[in-house]
Parts: sequence; C-alpha cells; structure tokens
Amino acid sequence: MRYLIILLILLTTVGCSLNNIVENNSSTLQKFDLTDNDHDGVIMARDNCMGTNIGAAVDNYGCGNIKDINERQELKILFSNNSNVIEPQYYDQIERVAEIMKAYPITKVTIEGHTSKRGSYELNLALSQNRAKAVVEVLEKNFGIDPSRLTAIGYSFDRPIDNSGTPEAEERNRRVIAVVTADDTVPEMKWNIYTVDGQFE
Repeated sequence: MRYLIILLILLTTVGCSLNNIVENNSSTLQKFDLTDNDHDGVIMARDNCMGTNIGAAVDNYGCGNIKDINERQELKILFSNNSNVIEPQYYDQIERVAEIMKAYPITKVTIEGHTSKRGSYELNLALSQNRAKAVVEVLEKNFGIDPSRLTAIGYSFDRPIDNSGTPEAEERNRRVIAVVTADDTVPEMKWNIYTVDGQFE
C-alpha cells in the first residue's frame, strides 16, 4: 500500500510538470536599445550625452568628464654654467609640451626661467630670461608652434623652491617650468590598452 501511494505521488508530480511546459517559437522583442552608437561604453538606453569624444572618460550615463587646462610641467634641462644653450638630448622634454599644444590648439604656454642665488640679481634675471627664450625658440623652430602662443619670462632667483642654501638646493632652484593654460576646458581622456599608440599620451 505504501509503495502504491509513493507511485501515485510521483505520477502526479510528473504530470503537473509536463502541464507547465510552454513552447514559444516566436522571437523576443528587445525592450531597450543595447547599441552603443558613440562607442563610449554606455548603451543607448542609458546614454544621456550622445556624441562624446572617442576615448573620453565618461560617467555611467555617457557624459564626458571635463577638466580645466592648467598645467605646470618642470622641464629637467641642465644648462652649462652661465649658458642658455639647450643640448639636443633635452629636446624630448620640450617635445612633450609641443604635443600638448598641438593636441589642444586653444592652449598657450608660458616658459618660466629660474636660477639659484649665485651671482648678482641682474645677471640671473638676464640668464633666466635667456634660458626661457631658448626653450620658446625650440618650440617654435623645431616643433612648429606659433610664436603668438608662447611667452618667456625670467624670474632670476625670486621664486626658489628650496631655501636651504646647499649645493643640491641651488641645483633644484635652477629650473625651467612650462605653464600650459587656456581660457577653455577639454574632455578628460581615459587610459586604455591602446593609449601608447594614440594621440593623447
């Protein structure tokens, strides 16, 4: 009797499960647009900002992040004593500034020259100005940057970054700074596995 009851329960269970099978051979209509027309990684159904720049960093709704153009970059150029001649091995640093200016044509660059406190103020003022102008000339002549976008300013030893008076401090204070600015903003670009081959490294 017990086995009969178990058999009836099994038959009932199998029968119910067979009754629940529903066949649907028609295609399913996709409710949301899953395409990504502007290739920013956000599907159309969620994208609130169409047409973002390729490679721009975006939020979850496809809107690009914007940043101000305001960057200070120290150029590690070593000058001979009392000289403003730039050796060719330092051109790659200047070229990085040129690449930024070419990528963002609205930018302007001010090259700042700074010195240590060795010698008179007037001598260092002229030296810092000439060193800044030397960098500007490389940007103009070697990398084709429009001179109207370039400014050179010498500060003598008015703006030291190390006042300890050691030889190391004097070397740190002898420096050239490139200040990149613009009266506008640019999209913030994101890194990816292809960035080294791209335009904005």
